[in-house]
Amino acid sequence: MGQPVTVIEKPSVHEGVVRFETNRALTGMGHEAYRSVADVKGDRPSDQIACAVFAHGGVDAVHVNSNVITVHLAAGSSGSGLKEVIENIFLFYREDLVTDAAPVLP
Repeated sequence: MGQPVTVIEKPSVHEGVVRFETNRALTGMGHEAYRSVADVKGDRPSDQIACAVFAHGGVDAVHVNSNVITVHLAAGSSGSGLKEVIENIFLFYREDLVTDAAPVLP
């Protein structure tokens, strides 16, 4: 089991936008923008977050910059449940990254 990711939901001045701050950097200093799940090209932490957030539904776009995740909601959608999606995404190690002796890092 991995360490939980602490997520704080922050208000946005823009209607239909929800922001989340995590206790760890997810992209380093870079920006990652996703307009749909088709924009996901790998298996990086930001890619995994985008996939999970889009799978939750009601999302038009996801932007990840360091420890900030900005979600643009679809018309009529709320951000309900997104905080929990982000909190739980990294709670368990992937099976292919763990051996009996120690984690295998990519």
